[in-house]
Amino acid sequence: MSPSNHKPSLMVQLLDVFLIELTNWRWSWRSILITSTITPLISVLGLGTFARSAGPSATAYVLTGSAVLSLLFSNLNNLQGHVVFMRFMGTLDYFATLPIRRPILILAMIAAFFLLSLPSLLITILVGTLFLHIQLVIHPLLLLVIPLCALALSSLGVLIGVNARTPEESGAFTLLFTLVLTAAGPVIIPPDHLPSFLLIIGYFSPTTYASAALRQTLLGPVTHQLLFDIAILSGLAVFTLWLAARKLDWRHD
Repeated sequence: MSPSNHKPSLMVQLLDVFLIELTNWRWSWRSILITSTITPLISVLGLGTFARSAGPSATAYVLTGSAVLSLLFSNLNNLQGHVVFMRFMGTLDYFATLPIRRPILILAMIAAFFLLSLPSLLITILVGTLFLHIQLVIHPLLLLVIPLCALALSSLGVLIGVNARTPEESGAFTLLFTLVLTAAGPVIIPPDHLPSFLLIIGYFSPTTYASAALRQTLLGPVTHQLLFDIAILSGLAVFTLWLAARKLDWRHD
């Protein structure tokens, strides 16, 4: 950023920090791609073997649930680790010297990790479509749903990262949280194969609405339920980003 008596515009702040974040990962993006792809592909290949005999509904849940799992590992998991690293290694002290706002820093991190997560998401969907013999019926709203799902899950990762007391605590909690978000509600498994208590828990899980939104915009048909899913994901993203921005403070008096 060039010296100035005034803060640069919000868009300039966002672009500058976004480029800084991408530069940080120029040497390790391959490992991020690999680790974010392996687990969703195992889910597709493992559960898909049984789902194909259960009918189109089961394979649809496996495909979209695995896509959500890819977003969880690529965004929620990676962001919490990145935020914790920045907190405990003093990286936030560097950003404190820059004329940027806290929400801009968070949004730039989310945008960078979302861009890095797209290859693993596309690979998961492509391999799942071929392996499960699914015909995609892509709706234009998919271009809104994918970033919104990533934003909602990323904001949870940031919130975990800013509140964790230690890196070890953050990693353990995130792993547990990822497993719960995947298992609770009709994410990978159809609702008629889940016990009632998991269905009830699923109403409070963002992955339930992310999976439903992806299912409608990837496989069709799109119904009025999509508007509800988008509203829930948007509200969650705004609320958790607000909490994270309030908690993340690198300027000390």
